[in-house]
Amino acid sequence: MQIPVPAPVRPAPAKGRLERLLDRWWRRQSPARQDRFATLGPLVSVLLFLAAIISAFWYLRNEEFEREQEAVKRDAEISQQQIRLRLIENQEQLVRIARELVTRAIDKDEFLGQAASFTRERPEINFLAWVSADRRHRASYAASNLQGQGPEQGDDSPLALPAANGRPEPEAAFVVARSQRQPAYSQPYLNDFGQSVFQIQVPLIDRSAFSGTLVAEYSVESLLRYFVPAEVTNRHSVTLVDTRGNTLASSVVPMPGLARRPASIVQELPIAAGGNPILLRTEGFRTSIGLISNTLFWMVVALSVLTLWMLLGTWRHMSRRLQMQSTLVSETNFRRAMENSMLTGMRAMDMEGRITYVNPAFCAMTGFAESELIGCRAPYPHWPTDRREESNRLLQQELQGRSPAGGVEVKIMRKNGSLFDARMYSSPLIDARGQQTGWMTSMTNITEAKRVRDQLSASHERFTTVLEGLDASVSVLSVQQNELLFANRSYRIWFGADGGGHALLAGGAADDAPPPDSELDDSIDSLGGLPTQELTDAGADTREVYIESLRKWFDVRARYLQWTDGRLAQMLIATDITARRSAEALAASQTEKAQVTSRLVTMGEMASSVAHELNQPLTAITNYCNGMVSRVRADVIEKDDLIAALEKTARQAERAGQIIHRIRAFVKRSEPQRQPAQARAIIDDAVELAGIELRRRNVSIHTYVAQRLPQLQVDPILIEQVVLNLLKNSAEAIDSAGLPPARRNIELRVVPRHTEEEGVVVEFSVTDMGPGLKDEVIARLYEAFFSTKAEGLGIGLSLCRSIVESHRGRMRAQNLYNGNVAVGCRFSFTLPVESPRPEGATPSSLSLLS
Repeated sequence: MQIPVPAPVRPAPAKGRLERLLDRWWRRQSPARQDRFATLGPLVSVLLFLAAIISAFWYLRNEEFEREQEAVKRDAEISQQQIRLRLIENQEQLVRIARELVTRAIDKDEFLGQAASFTRERPEINFLAWVSADRRHRASYAASNLQGQGPEQGDDSPLALPAANGRPEPEAAFVVARSQRQPAYSQPYLNDFGQSVFQIQVPLIDRSAFSGTLVAEYSVESLLRYFVPAEVTNRHSVTLVDTRGNTLASSVVPMPGLARRPASIVQELPIAAGGNPILLRTEGFRTSIGLISNTLFWMVVALSVLTLWMLLGTWRHMSRRLQMQSTLVSETNFRRAMENSMLTGMRAMDMEGRITYVNPAFCAMTGFAESELIGCRAPYPHWPTDRREESNRLLQQELQGRSPAGGVEVKIMRKNGSLFDARMYSSPLIDARGQQTGWMTSMTNITEAKRVRDQLSASHERFTTVLEGLDASVSVLSVQQNELLFANRSYRIWFGADGGGHALLAGGAADDAPPPDSELDDSIDSLGGLPTQELTDAGADTREVYIESLRKWFDVRARYLQWTDGRLAQMLIATDITARRSAEALAASQTEKAQVTSRLVTMGEMASSVAHELNQPLTAITNYCNGMVSRVRADVIEKDDLIAALEKTARQAERAGQIIHRIRAFVKRSEPQRQPAQARAIIDDAVELAGIELRRRNVSIHTYVAQRLPQLQVDPILIEQVVLNLLKNSAEAIDSAGLPPARRNIELRVVPRHTEEEGVVVEFSVTDMGPGLKDEVIARLYEAFFSTKAEGLGIGLSLCRSIVESHRGRMRAQNLYNGNVAVGCRFSFTLPVESPRPEGATPSSLSLLS
């Protein structure tokens, strides 16, 4: 009896373990992920198959292209080798003939015989010529393929030989051969017969001396025809080109009028070494069908796309089902989380008033548990005991669907007996069939909000009391509806209870001021459609308005704000400034009189200088008149001389009239008037008037006015008065100090400046070389009625400063020092480039603005 021997246990193959691992991993996946993997598997397989087909096509195409490139390169090298060997062989024969010519082993006749034999055996040679060192034609032989074949003699040969005034290519090769003592190739060119040719010139060296060259001319077309193998030209396009890419000869003749298709494979090689400038270009064209033009490729692509489309459709359908399932779960979780996290209490009731649901917030507000509330009927445990009738009435109103949309305010009792204020909102519960199944009520704790509202009401009452006690008028007008929203007691006293007074304050203007723009009358309504944020963020707008019916001036401050109900509104605060305007008008009148008085005083101080200035033209007029009278009486004056004397007399009279007119225009009383003015014109008038005083005091002036200065908005007469006063003061300081002539000069400069404080300004400066000012004088320089001159009134510099500051400028004074010694003084003032006129200001008050 045989006992069976158990078979040895063999380890499970690796393939079986891998299958078990994959099966275990697959079972761990959720059904949704299994469906997704089952859909994506075929999709990935089709994409991999399409990628493999495309890669195979691409590899075969590239391999064929590389074979074509190698074939073109091989044929180009074969052709190059054939031409190069031929050129080297010919060069060796030419060197041998040149050596025999130098050693005089052959004469001219023998040279012609060897040349004839050389050209007959070599169809690419057009001619062979012997040229001396001085470029004289010794002998030549032309091949039978040229016109005028046979031996050529004399310098009038039609061959292209080196010459100073001949073709540049042979001449350049001749120079290279002579300098380098080596055979030299010329650049290709067209000969007289229209052939592309080039030359090789072998130098003739006789005992280290250059005695000429042996010239051989090659035909480029013959080189291509005889030495490029026929099998190469049958397969590819072979072209001989120069270094600039110009075609010299080609195995392919293009069709007339058709552009040549560019080759996909190009190989360029030089035909020979030693400076030959001709390249051999071999061009090949692809014969394989492109990947895009392959029909089999497109069939595979179409089938793959169809399979992908079907798989994508299946995948989209399954994704939509999974998405709907996931959305349903997420919506349920979201609603549960929202109900549990919100602070608003939610309560659901059926149609009979039984509580069916409460959220955690409702339980937290009332202090009752969910189990204590669900299923309860009225009266509910959170109703206050003393308010059950009112609470029951509100519940019946809710069940009947008559609850107000804004909710109802109720009292709620907590489990511990405390009360709080709440607001409840109700809405019907609708099921999936559109039928109402109950009511949903939301409850919000408004205890703190009610307390804040009561405090705001008290604060509003206090604020209204303050506004009613103001002496200024305060009014608020709706921009869209043109409705007066608020008006305090002062407004109602002056303008009544309508919005007409607000419109007058917003768009009115003074009687003596320029009329407002037409846009101001509609400034309220025209802003009705604009965003409120930009208008409410803007600053307050201030203007002065005169109300004719009240005969009062008001300082009006306007600002846009957002009213309590969200509407855009305009607030005006109008303060009565009638008394202040009267004082300003009186001060302006006094200042104007002071300005005229200052100009009259200036002219009075310059009276002697003006008299001297007028005396010169008057004396000249007297002399001219006396001379003419004497010559007329003596009857010795001609008509032309009389006319010339009368013209000179007229010019002197005109000069005197200009001086008087300028002085009269300066001192006459006129209203201050701002107008566009140029600094150069102001300076010219001031210097012309001040020149009278400066010449009397023997003081010179140097004026510099910068080019292209910006235009100023000033009163020219007032600015001229300031400049004249400063020039006059400088001249008096120099004259009273008794300075030598070298220091008796004044510098007047007008230049543009830009500072952070003032912006773009024009600076006027007057600099003198006088003794300067003392520190105590500088401290009191602009005080009224303070003067360092014995007969001075002390109003000049004070008035100048007022004029400058009325133009929004600044005035400064400083000493110039050399070490610790004052060597001069500088007065300067600035005027802004744009000096807009303040709103509501009258012309008479401009000089008081500072």
